[in-house]
Amino acid sequence: MYLKLLLSFSYIGAFTFGGGYAMLPMFRRELAEKRNWVTDEEITDLFSISQCLPGIIAANTAVFVGYKQKGIAGGIAAAVGVALPSLIVIMLIAAFISNFADILIVQKAFIGLRVCVSVLIINAVIRLRKHSIVDLFSALIFIAVLILSVFTAVPVAVIIATAGIFGIAISMLRKKAPVENNPSENNSSNGETPPPDEGGSGE
Repeated sequence: MYLKLLLSFSYIGAFTFGGGYAMLPMFRRELAEKRNWVTDEEITDLFSISQCLPGIIAANTAVFVGYKQKGIAGGIAAAVGVALPSLIVIMLIAAFISNFADILIVQKAFIGLRVCVSVLIINAVIRLRKHSIVDLFSALIFIAVLILSVFTAVPVAVIIATAGIFGIAISMLRKKAPVENNPSENNSSNGETPPPDEGGSGE
């Protein structure tokens, strides 16, 4: 299992360009669809939590998934796997970057890669939307977060934490509402029985 974690995350790290949320489609395809280690909902949750924590999103997410499968050792194997390809490639590029960084065709290639990464992110957002925006309240949170992240300088971690607080509050209100709207069920749950019908005894 440790080897599977290492190889799976090495594959993700080797064939994902852009880092961060650009890795979301590959995480979803490899971990949710192929391996069934996590669900689409869990991928979204893990990326949100990883965004709020120090460090790289991909590495944080890898640790979460690895720990879920095989504990601390699994988390280490997953983190090493996702970081190893990048480490090797960066060391190779660092040794020769001065020789080709100014070449026009290389610069154009990076432009194409950036466009490709943007499309992959949009595709992942569209696929995960149906698991995230499920009702009016989640849609309102989505609109508020979109406005804050695009048009303000509020830190992303603050936005995510605030959205999480609203999610908890809405969930608590939903659980409380049925109890308040059905007092008879509340009485029966407390061991109380409704008073008998005085006019229905047939006398």
